[in-house]
Amino acid sequence: MSNSRNLVTPISVGVAVVCAAWAIHATQHRDAPASGPPQAGAMRSNAPAFVTLAPVRSERVSQKLEALGNARANESVDVSSKTSNIVTAVKFRDGERVKRGQVLVQLDDAQVRAEVAAADAAVTESESQYNRSRELLSTQALSKSSFDQLEATLKSNRAKLAAAQARLEDTVIRAPFSGRVGLRRVSVGTLINPGSVITTLDDTSVIKLDFSVPENFLAALREGLTVRASAPAFPGRAFAGKVAGIDSRVDQATRSVTVRALLANEDGALKPGMFLNVALANDERDALVIPEEALTPEAERQYVFVVADGKAERREVRIGGRRPGTVEILAGLAAGEKVVIEGTQKVRDGSAVRAAEKNVDFVPAPVEAASHEASASPPSLHQ
Repeated sequence: MSNSRNLVTPISVGVAVVCAAWAIHATQHRDAPASGPPQAGAMRSNAPAFVTLAPVRSERVSQKLEALGNARANESVDVSSKTSNIVTAVKFRDGERVKRGQVLVQLDDAQVRAEVAAADAAVTESESQYNRSRELLSTQALSKSSFDQLEATLKSNRAKLAAAQARLEDTVIRAPFSGRVGLRRVSVGTLINPGSVITTLDDTSVIKLDFSVPENFLAALREGLTVRASAPAFPGRAFAGKVAGIDSRVDQATRSVTVRALLANEDGALKPGMFLNVALANDERDALVIPEEALTPEAERQYVFVVADGKAERREVRIGGRRPGTVEILAGLAAGEKVVIEGTQKVRDGSAVRAAEKNVDFVPAPVEAASHEASASPPSLHQ
C-alpha cells in the first residue's frame, strides 16, 4: 500500500507539469499574431484610395424649352357668300394658288343688274330735274322748298344706285389675299346661303406656330428668340423661326402662357393644323459644368469631392440645369478644380487619394430646363 502511494505522487506531479507546459504553449501561440507584423488587409485599409478625376470646365450653355405646337396659316379664311344666290361659274381648281382679287366664284347677277339699270335711270332723271330747277330757282320761278326736295331725291337715287352696284359686286366672289385654295365644296347650279363655305383659302408662305410655356419662364421670354421646329412627317428636317409675340394673359388652369413664332415655309411643306415639336433656346451664358457622376446627393443637397494636394475635400454645391452626362454648377466650385467622378464611395472628407485624370468631352448642347406640351386644342391668343 505504501509503495502504491509513493508511485502515484510522482505521476500526479508529472501530469501537472505537462498540463502547465501545454497551457503556456497555447497562450504564447494565441498572443503571437497580435504582437507580430500587420496583415495585408490592415495595410490595404490605410493605403490611399484610387480615384478618377475630371476638371470643372467653363462652357457656353443655354436653356432649352421643349413643347408641342400647333401650326397655323399666316392668313386663313373660309370663302363664303354674303347673300343667297345660285352659282353660275367656278373659276378655280382644287389646291390652286391664287392672287389677291382673283375671281373664284361667279353668282347669278341677272336680277341685280336689272336693279342697277333701274337705279341708274332714276339717277339720270333726278340729275336732269335738279339741273333745270337750279335755273328756275335763280329766276325765282321755283320755290326754295321745291328745289330742296328735288336735291334730296337726287341724293336718294344716287344712294340706291350705289347699293345696287354693291349687290352686283357681291355676285363676284374674289380672293381676299394671295394663297392656296382648298377643295371646292360647290358646283355650278348650287344654291348657297350666307355663311356657306365654298372653299378655304390659306396663306402658308409663313406659318404661325403657337405653343405654351410655363409661367416661371416668362422672365426669359422675349420677341426675337430663335425657335427650331420639327415634324414627324419630315424626319431629319428642321424649320427655323423666331418668336413674334407673347400672349398678354396666363392661363389660370395650366399656369402657362401662349407664345407665337413665325416659321418660313416657302415650299409649302408645313400645313395648317400640323403638330410640331418645338425647341426654344434662351438664356445663353457661360457656366461651369461637371460630369453628372461627380454628384453625391444627400437628402435635398448635392455634394462633390474636390481633390487638391493628394487629399479629398467634401464640398456642397448648388446645381442648375442638366443635359445628358453633365450638370451646371451655380455655386461651390471654381473653373479648373478637380472633382472625383469614379471612386466616390471609397473617399472620405480629408482622406488621402491617388488620382488619375480622365478627359471628358463636353458636348456643347443646350442645358435642358423643362419640357412642356401644348394642349391639342389651340389656346386662345403657344393668336
